[in-house]
Amino acid sequence: MQNDRKVGADYESKAAAYLEAKGYRILERNFRNRMGEIDIIAMSPENVIAFVEVKFRKNENYGSPFEAVNERKQYQIFRVASFYLASKNIDPDFPLRFDVIGIVGNGKIKHLENAFTR
Repeated sequence: MQNDRKVGADYESKAAAYLEAKGYRILERNFRNRMGEIDIIAMSPENVIAFVEVKFRKNENYGSPFEAVNERKQYQIFRVASFYLASKNIDPDFPLRFDVIGIVGNGKIKHLENAFTR
């Protein structure tokens, strides 16, 4: 049986490939600091920085992957994103958004753009 970290990395790789196929350019994967981690940071085809959280669920018996990105997780992602922007000297007014990619059971991918706002 694979451990959770390996399974998570596999699904993050699938999500990154999905984004690249849609014309995104991956800037960072697993960007972390002491406040937390962002799974994928990508530049969209429209030149918007997308901070992407990837969630996998075997099934939706206990809720959708999107429900797992609760207010606390959103706040953590926002804090890490703010650090990322500052560390890369990116203007805080640069267009950005927070997305969630949900992957359920058989590998079906749903991409929710602007899943939450700052």
